[in-house]
Amino acid sequence: MHQGYKVIDMDTHIGPDFDVLCEYVDPSMRELVVEMDRYRQANGRNIAVAPYQWTRYAGQKPHEKPEIVAGGETGWRRQSRGTGGYHRADPRPGVEDKDSQARLLDMDREGRDIDLMYPGNWAPPLVTLDPLLQQALYGAFHRYIQEFCSADPSRLKSMALLPCGDIPWSVSELRSLVEEKWLAGVWLMLPEDMPIDDPDLDPLYDLLNEYHLPILDHSFTSEPPFWPGYRDVWDNPVMVRTASHPWRAARWLTYLIIGRVFDRFPNLNAAVAEVGHGWLPHWVTRLDAMIDYVASETVPVLEYKAAEYVKMGRFVCPCEHFEGPEMTKACYDLLGEECWSFQSDYPHKEAAFPETASMIIDWPIWQELGDQALQKHMHGNAERVLRLL
Repeated sequence: MHQGYKVIDMDTHIGPDFDVLCEYVDPSMRELVVEMDRYRQANGRNIAVAPYQWTRYAGQKPHEKPEIVAGGETGWRRQSRGTGGYHRADPRPGVEDKDSQARLLDMDREGRDIDLMYPGNWAPPLVTLDPLLQQALYGAFHRYIQEFCSADPSRLKSMALLPCGDIPWSVSELRSLVEEKWLAGVWLMLPEDMPIDDPDLDPLYDLLNEYHLPILDHSFTSEPPFWPGYRDVWDNPVMVRTASHPWRAARWLTYLIIGRVFDRFPNLNAAVAEVGHGWLPHWVTRLDAMIDYVASETVPVLEYKAAEYVKMGRFVCPCEHFEGPEMTKACYDLLGEECWSFQSDYPHKEAAFPETASMIIDWPIWQELGDQALQKHMHGNAERVLRLL
């Protein structure tokens, strides 16, 4: 609790380091995982399957693209001007690997009641590898996170990682996890050419619909499967970071709507993380106009307008603190109070740890929007979509 408000953080991160993850690989598959050594980065702790560097200095001529090397650097060398991030204090060591007690202490310090934890950027690119490797490492994460959350599974929550190129394994794995207290949703690991409304996913959606489990998504920028348009950003990291997260979320939401995923599976909701929120009112407004104007025979008849799916809370978009109270107020005015929630990005430096929660609660906009809206923002919408009620 913070200032009398329950706090659920819908965007926090867990690693683990690759050696920690490998401790949880099924013994029968450990020899198979040895081949992952070729993807180890220079620090030996992390892996990178096919990393892409965004390196062009703005205003200079384009240069030859660097070779993509397994185990190379990912993303860019961050050279922030000013603070180098939003942290007011450093998180305790070990909170992304095995020290769940340290994490709980950090949660108490900030007043976070529940953390939804996304694994590191090692997870999505595994879908480009052999299916047996995917099974070994995604299965290892499930065993790892079960143990990590066992320190307090009422407060520590995460998700199942389900490779969508292997639906039978994913269905079987999810069935084995659905009663776990730490399980708050699933992250569908889509191969690069598979859309979120592909009918091959229906067996998974049937199961998610049965158990009222949401699908969750978190964009990353530096490894496959890449976000849409990644070839067209003229190779500058500021452009990449600005575009990648909301563009991926917008595409994802679009096909959940026009592919009738929401219509066909009424208990299936969706949420994203670290994508900002100011884009959402514009996107669904434009989407509704384009459905009317150009859909022709390419979009089935929908039960609701795009904006209505969002207003009813089928899609929850956590708000990033740096977009500020004025942007957030405009979003509430345009789309209501069912689709927003709190996120911090802890323990990464985009979080204003340990003050992100207090920063949001102290915004003056709640005087006009009301205490009910603030309650939903800090915990209510997250409780509903993550089946925590």
